[in-house]
Amino acid sequence: MLRYMDHLNTAGRWGLGLLFIYAGGRKLLAPEVFAVLIDAFGILPETLLPVVAILLPALEVAAGFVLLADFRGGLVAVTVLLVMFIVILGYALKMGLDVDCGCFGPQDPEARAFRGLHRSLYRNLALLFVVGWLYTGRRRRERGSPRPEALIPR
Repeated sequence: MLRYMDHLNTAGRWGLGLLFIYAGGRKLLAPEVFAVLIDAFGILPETLLPVVAILLPALEVAAGFVLLADFRGGLVAVTVLLVMFIVILGYALKMGLDVDCGCFGPQDPEARAFRGLHRSLYRNLALLFVVGWLYTGRRRRERGSPRPEALIPR
């Protein structure tokens, strides 16, 4: 059973990592269009838009690769990004904005404006659930593994 759960955790980690690489990569292909999408939310000054339109997707791609490699900090980075996206989507919905979420870059097929924001929020909440599951699996794996000093013969 333990090995089965490890495989599920690995699949979840890879799925989440690949999703972040794909989403960030699409945005990096057209940062000027992504800057326009960010501007529609009205939360950043215009001077920061070009920087954020490159930096944010680059962080997504980096977090995805770190998560794939299972390096320390990858899950934390993805968690921080997801929480930030959820807060921004919640803000947009509260303000009644009728904008494209920009989640998967320009021409996001699901971005039917306002309806797309709800779907994006629910998707990000589901991804946050996956992150919680991965944290639980990591904690279980760390508790179940022998301590390094127990591996050294006396």
